Order: sequence, then structure tokens, then C-alpha cells
Amino acid sequence: MNTPRHRPRPDRPGPFHRATTTRSPDPEPISSAETEHTRAADRSPGTGRARRRGARRTVGALAVAALLAAPAAALAPTATAAAPAHRDTGGSQLALPAPSGRYPVGVDRLDLVDTDRTDPWVPSAGPRRLVVTMRYPTAHRHGSTAPYLSPAESAALLAEDHLDDVAPDALSTVRTHSIADAPPLPGRRPLVVLSPGYTQPAATLTAVAEDLASHGYLVAAVDHRYESVATTYPGGELDTCRSCGAAGADVVGSRVADVRFVLDELTGRHPAWRWSTRIDASRIAMVGHSVGGATASAAMVADRRIDAGINLDGTPHVPAPEGGLDRPFLLFGSSAHHLPGDDAKWDALAESLTGWHRWLTISGSEHFTFTDLALLNDQLGEPPLGAVSGARSVQLTRRYVTAFVDRHLRGRDEPILDRPDPADPEIVFH
Repeated sequence: MNTPRHRPRPDRPGPFHRATTTRSPDPEPISSAETEHTRAADRSPGTGRARRRGARRTVGALAVAALLAAPAAALAPTATAAAPAHRDTGGSQLALPAPSGRYPVGVDRLDLVDTDRTDPWVPSAGPRRLVVTMRYPTAHRHGSTAPYLSPAESAALLAEDHLDDVAPDALSTVRTHSIADAPPLPGRRPLVVLSPGYTQPAATLTAVAEDLASHGYLVAAVDHRYESVATTYPGGELDTCRSCGAAGADVVGSRVADVRFVLDELTGRHPAWRWSTRIDASRIAMVGHSVGGATASAAMVADRRIDAGINLDGTPHVPAPEGGLDRPFLLFGSSAHHLPGDDAKWDALAESLTGWHRWLTISGSEHFTFTDLALLNDQLGEPPLGAVSGARSVQLTRRYVTAFVDRHLRGRDEPILDRPDPADPEIVFH
């Protein structure tokens, strides 16, 4: 594993311009905007429109708890019985599906320090610090697989979800397919940057990351410090969400700066990753879920090194780019929240896309359909998050994300992006 880098960065384009994230006098906090995209308990999984009465505990409910901005009466807790004993979740049954590509997957971790920027959420912490998990194709098929989460991270995530009857370390037992420290295959390859949803660790996008790597991509999944309920830093320090309640535009602005710094560290004159020579800096895409998806379009506006982007069900939070966005972009939304007319900011972003673009939704989906959480929720025996199963969610998300980057970073023909495929009846074109 690599150690933190404390060095001046090579020159880069100017810092993210605040004008691209100008807020109204009454700024919209992320706690209100993201709520509309995380309230699985309020939506009927079949239509995504009808309200459901009552609440249920699910993996991913942490976003509801952290981001809800409903009236106080709606937030009043219901009476609950004493916490039950921990259920046997069958730890070995918690597993991500095998990647669909032909390459085994290696994983490495980077701890980066941006000496040019003070942490925006906890200034007393000093320079902005990030954890980046690199996944990549390797020739090694055997070795120790990387853990999904540490026991402490698992406990924090489940506690935030109020899943009291699940063993606290359950998510640390999830089987992955990433071989720790295996060297990457030779040759230069496209890079995909991943940014998770608010309060979520980057681990929640592991299924997509592993699949992309198995298809020959280098993948950098960014943990944005103090924006997750649980991220472990060197020395065992567990950071929590210290930015919760911040304005959505401010979170997006900070993440754009994070992503630009990561690109500097991976592709600059003095790269931070020991295998940075494998990166083809002329082919870079960004994929994000929720506020990470909002960051994808904003980062493309701020930094032309990013050639293509995907927003997985995230309210943009910032105004649509003036003059439009002229590079390929995929809006991939849930039927619960991103059908036409559901989200004015999403609609405005769609109208501003002047390059190649598509707007797809998955019927029967909700906000966490695009992450590992729907699958793990099913495996834990919790109430389903949507009508589409967790296993099918992972399959569809992987297929269309990979098709998009194959088309725009490798120039491959991908008909599923041009017209409905009978094999995927859940996919709707808008």
C-alpha cells in the first residue's frame, strides 16, 4: 500500500470556479435535496410514486436518517421493542457477484494529502486528506481478497441504519473479488473515477468498480473525508460525517476540488500511485452516485480532462452549465425519483447536454438500486428496496455503465445505448 503524499502538485487548470455552484440567498441544504432521492420507505416500489405509510429499516436507511428534511412530525420515531439479539446473517452468504469481464481484479489503496487546501469541513484537521481505492486488471487469479469494510466501518454503517439485529461486523464479511496488492497488467488503460453518495463510503460502489476493472479499466474510487459515516484512515482513525447538513452546492464544490486533486496525483508530473504509468490520461470518465453523480457533471465543467460522465440518480444541486455540456453524458436514474418532471434540476441538466447524451431509468428502482446496498439488503433478509431485485440491480448498473465507457473511451459500438434491448425490459429511454 502507498503512503500519504505531501508534495507540491504539478500545475493544473485553475481551481473549481465558485460561479458554477452559485447558490440562491436561501441555500438548499443537502439534507433536503438528497432526501427526495433516498426515501425508499416513502415510495411504492412498483410505481415509485405512491406514498407508503410507515417506515422500515433497510441497508441504506442511513441516508434517510442523515438527509431527511421532512416536517418534524414526520420524523417522530415510532415505538419500538427492545433490540433483538443479533441474527445469524450467514456471513459467508454476503457476497458481491463475480465480475463479468475476462480479467481478474487487483486492488491498491492510496492515502493522499492536498497540502494546498485546508479541509473544508474540519479546518482544524489541516490539509484535505483523501482515501482512493484503485482497482485494475491483473494476471493474478489467486491471493488474499480485500475486505469490503472493516469491522468498525461495518458497525458504524449498520448503527446509522438502526439495523440492531444484524451483527455489527456483518458488512466486513462481504466477499469481494479484488486481490490485494496484485500488480496490474502491462499497457496503458482508460481511467474511471468513482464518487459515492452522500454519507456513503466508496465501498458501496465496489460491484461496479470490480466489473469495470475486469473489463480492462483502471478505477479510482474516492472516499471524500468527513462526508461518510465511516472511513478508516492510516493509524486506525475512523472519520464520520462532519459535513452533514451542508448545502448541496458546497458539497459538490468540495468534491469537484477533490476529484481534480486526485487526477493531478494520478496523472501529473510526479504521480502518487506506484503504477501510474498504466493510466492513459487521454481517456478519463467519471461516474458518481447521488451527490457523486451531481459532482460528475460539475467536474466535467471545471476540468476538461474528464471526457465523459455518468450521474446515477443524483440531484445536480448546482445550476445547469451555461453554454451546455459538450461531452458525452449519461443520466441513469431511478423510476422512483427521475422520471421526467420529478426533479427540475435533473430536467434542466438534461436540457443543457449538447454532446452525446442519454436519459435512462430502471423500472421498479429506487435510489440505492445503483449501489451494492440493494443487493446486500436482500442478502441480509431485510425488506426489499424496490421491485427490481438487488442482484438484477447490480447486473443492469454494471452493464450500462460499462457500455457507456466502452463507447466513449474505447469507441466501441454499443447498441443498448441507442435503443431498448428486449433482454433488459426494465430499461426505459426518455
